Amino acid sequence: MESYDFIIVGAGSAGCVLADRLSESGRYRVLILEAGGSERNFWVRMPIGYGKTFYHRKLNWRYTSEPVAGLGDRQVYCPRGRVLGGSSSINAMVYIRGQQQDYDHWEELGNPGWGWDSVLPFFRRLEDNSAGPDDYRGSGGPLRVTGIAGSEHATCSDFVAGCEAAGLARNDDFNGATQEGAGLYQITTRDGIRASAASAFLRPAMRRKNLRVITDAHVTKILFDGRRATGVTYSKGDRVVSVTASREVILSAGAVNSPQLLQLSGVGAPELSATTGVPPVHALRGVGENLQDHLGVDYIYRANRPTLNSVLRPWWGRLSVGIRYVLTKTGPLSISVNQAGGFFRTDLNRARPNMQLYYSPLSYTRAAPGVRQLMLPDREPGFLLGISNCHPKSRGTVRLRSDDPFDPPIIQPNYLSAAEDVEELIDGCMMLRRIASAKPLSEIVEDEIHPGAATITREQIEADLRERASSIFHLSGTCKMGPGDASDVVDARLRVHGLGGLRVVDASIFPELPSGNINGPAMMTGLKGAELILEDHA
Repeated sequence: MESYDFIIVGAGSAGCVLADRLSESGRYRVLILEAGGSERNFWVRMPIGYGKTFYHRKLNWRYTSEPVAGLGDRQVYCPRGRVLGGSSSINAMVYIRGQQQDYDHWEELGNPGWGWDSVLPFFRRLEDNSAGPDDYRGSGGPLRVTGIAGSEHATCSDFVAGCEAAGLARNDDFNGATQEGAGLYQITTRDGIRASAASAFLRPAMRRKNLRVITDAHVTKILFDGRRATGVTYSKGDRVVSVTASREVILSAGAVNSPQLLQLSGVGAPELSATTGVPPVHALRGVGENLQDHLGVDYIYRANRPTLNSVLRPWWGRLSVGIRYVLTKTGPLSISVNQAGGFFRTDLNRARPNMQLYYSPLSYTRAAPGVRQLMLPDREPGFLLGISNCHPKSRGTVRLRSDDPFDPPIIQPNYLSAAEDVEELIDGCMMLRRIASAKPLSEIVEDEIHPGAATITREQIEADLRERASSIFHLSGTCKMGPGDASDVVDARLRVHGLGGLRVVDASIFPELPSGNINGPAMMTGLKGAELILEDHA
């Protein structure tokens, strides 16, 4: 049986950073196991290609939730990256850290060392910002963060000006001194190619002899000696392989698969053993609880002037921008369609922004369920205005369906189960309408396609939310970090409570969601987690 110092389960946003840092000194033998394959795929590398990876059989776990009562018993699609780089290889690349208060609250919840002043240096170390370094931004790190000014669609300026007319300040950096306001997003690309956690961290580290990466390796169980994790078992093709870790097993499989693997290994609520037949190892009720996600909705508008629809819909337009991308790595295929956005308060009495804005200069109203036809939008010019809630109060679960490790777990997000989420999203939709009706954005609006002008009252807006709202794909919180209360799974050093040799280092440890897109916070967690591990084994 092969043995390593550290075994990392999952080569996603956090796992790739962990593998890089833990192998850096050459002192430790590190194994990283990934259920998916290589990220060296054209649709992964080309930024707008995430429309193709959104439902890709080989690159995506393609999970679906259980029927959600708050959404009229609709099931919600939950894409998760099954590829080197994890969801950083299939996401929309928007780079957001979250608000200072997010992390200060983590620390207030009993997690010393996770306040803003403690995590900011790790964010800065990750980053190579195209605008250069300042008090908030880093330079020279592995992850390229690129400003899109000069590459954005012309209508983005109408959106930002409309936001200003509606009362929002212009903000040129949502990761700077303040998050509030409207402006252009920064994205994780380098020279027109996606900068995933795999390309930024893992690929350079793979040149080291002390790091081994095994793809298409589906981890099925954590091995224990008493209450200490000693290794894992994984399936690759028709083989079942066991490997041991002399120091630690580290779960970085994400908010769905990390709790699933713990539960498959007998770590979780005791009643799961009775319903699934998995022998219990350690009772830990918080495993799979506290599931959080940002819930969003798009308002779709027909425009009276060209948008990206006019470029990407006709075959000759797609051919033209395709040739441009292949030759120069520039043009609309080289950036995200989430080009502009912002953060605002639905009530000015709130201490901080509670809503995120999105502007996409294209529309797709006829896409099949579960598919985003980013390169085949509507025939007529159009655009999307979207919102999502920064601090949802609704909580869900991820629970084992059976003792079969290849059986998808039961995902129940419980969206809109908290009344506060409903009310603030209604307020957010009303702000979308104010922005759309403000000049100069209003001057390019032909009409509102969805939900349409007949949706006016709060009751009608709520009904539309329950009919159309969906995931923003920021699942987190299912292995919650905390001092040891009943709902906590790991401590502030990310060690699983009550067990030895086992940590969780990924977005599942977030006690509460950060404000905005979570790829950046997940990578920060990987870097900070690696430092904690190295300190404990110095």
